[in-house]
Amino acid sequence: MTGKLSGSVALVTGASSGIGEATARQLAAEGAAVSLIARRRPRLEKLADEITAAGGSAMVITADITKQSEAVNAVEQTIRKYGRLDTLVNNAGMMLNGYVLNAPTEEWDLMIDINLKALLYVTHAALPHLLQAAENSPRKVTDIVNISSVAGRRARIGAGVYNATKFGVVAFTEALRQEVTARHVRVSVVEPGVVRTELQDHMRPEMREVTMKPFAGVTPLESEDIADIILFIVTRDWRSAINEVLVRPTEQSF
Repeated sequence: MTGKLSGSVALVTGASSGIGEATARQLAAEGAAVSLIARRRPRLEKLADEITAAGGSAMVITADITKQSEAVNAVEQTIRKYGRLDTLVNNAGMMLNGYVLNAPTEEWDLMIDINLKALLYVTHAALPHLLQAAENSPRKVTDIVNISSVAGRRARIGAGVYNATKFGVVAFTEALRQEVTARHVRVSVVEPGVVRTELQDHMRPEMREVTMKPFAGVTPLESEDIADIILFIVTRDWRSAINEVLVRPTEQSF
């Protein structure tokens, strides 16, 4: 398959649904070979089959990237199959909102593990390969795109730990950008408002009601809207780096 990303390789975490799935489809449609990372293998296999049927290339890696060894192995499997890595999309995430008082702190651990530690582990494992590919790529550049949230810019009652993880993603992205941008690894953060995904499905029902109430009457973004933005970021000429994109539904005022 030919396109702006022909000859390149992308790794997408959280690729079994939502933004990750939509992003993998769009990267593959533009010619990238795509490594699909998540825990739900049947969904990944279905996506890989669809990408392959459309003329693209995809591999499935079932991994729990909150474990550093599995994050490293996912990157290494990608390199063994495709020989390089040009684009990393750190999309895997979890939102378990709740008040701090009397909180079930295991929810905090889950969010910190997937929203922050998994992103750090995958990035750490991928970075040497991205730096190497930037040196020999005809495109002269490679990309890391981290998915944060409006919650990484604006704290809300009942979302304190989720906010903390997403503020952390923004801070890490900017620090890493300064570290590697001169070596032609672009590091970007995308901060969506409400998107129609499974993100809110894992919350306790009472907290899901509290969290989603302010969005009543707001038409959410679709996963494809965010995938469009990610594709735009990674297909710019090497001299242009899109560092940060904050995108809300038109009707979302906060």
